[in-house]
Amino acid sequence: MEHYVRLIPYQVIELAEMVNEVPKGVELIQAPKIWNDTKGKGVTVAVLDTGCDITHPNLQGQAIGGRNFTDDDGGNPDIFKDYNGHGTHVAGTIAAKQNDNGVIGVAPEANLLILKVLNKNGSGKYEWIINGINHAIEQKVDIISMSLGGPNDIPELYGAVKKAVTNNILVVCAAGNEGDDDDSTDEFSFPASYNEVISVGAVNLERRSSNFTNSNNEIDLVALGEAILSTYLNGKYATLSGTSMAAPHVSGALALIKNLANNYFGRELTEPELYAQLIKRTVPLGNSPKLEGNGLVYLTVLEHLANVFDQEFLNKVFYEMSV
Repeated sequence: MEHYVRLIPYQVIELAEMVNEVPKGVELIQAPKIWNDTKGKGVTVAVLDTGCDITHPNLQGQAIGGRNFTDDDGGNPDIFKDYNGHGTHVAGTIAAKQNDNGVIGVAPEANLLILKVLNKNGSGKYEWIINGINHAIEQKVDIISMSLGGPNDIPELYGAVKKAVTNNILVVCAAGNEGDDDDSTDEFSFPASYNEVISVGAVNLERRSSNFTNSNNEIDLVALGEAILSTYLNGKYATLSGTSMAAPHVSGALALIKNLANNYFGRELTEPELYAQLIKRTVPLGNSPKLEGNGLVYLTVLEHLANVFDQEFLNKVFYEMSV
């Protein structure tokens, strides 16, 4: 029997014709606070999803290319149009450009490579996903973002993921929405549950774990995954919920971190080094580690810690001077 990968289940809450705001998830991870230093320019994120509406006002010019691996449009590899909406929404969270209208992504100057591996029904063969990953490797992307998954551990899929990581590519995946709001039980989705993958769970605005987010020991960190506003089909905007919406926040954050870290160290960091830089920029929320991993991605946490330590040092100096 042939196995299929599907969209991580998600919920469409609202559609809108016009909006003008920085989405709450982008703000929560503190992305706007470091846009003066970087907006992700020169970093390429491969979005493996249902395709993308690259004519959307907030996405025009963001894609440097694309390819269709599905059976949509007769399997034409050059047509990677999105008929579902999911891929367009994910792409917007990563890199919707700043044009004083609509929304803005976490890394608004990052490049997108649109790899359509799920058809209009949100379903894809494992072969399509594997081919998409291999194409991303060939194109030498920096990050692979996948808001998809399935219950089956397929050796060929795992092999493709490991090959990507060996080629210094960060692989980000939504943890899955099969959670039962009970961290004593485990729910696994692949490829998110592979150790080499950065598995992203979801929280709400109150920083509590979403009741749908998967729990297991492979969760690395979390981002906002409820009521996420982003780009959608036909130039519209949509508010969606799911770990599918949390994962692209981390993909965008990694685009910013890669620029910051490479500039600071004066060289290209390896995949393990960049992963470490990501985890350094998380804060624990007090939820179960099986739900939140290392915690919420928070891009300015190092600056906050430096300020705290500086203040503690000054307090110590002033105290010693007064005695």
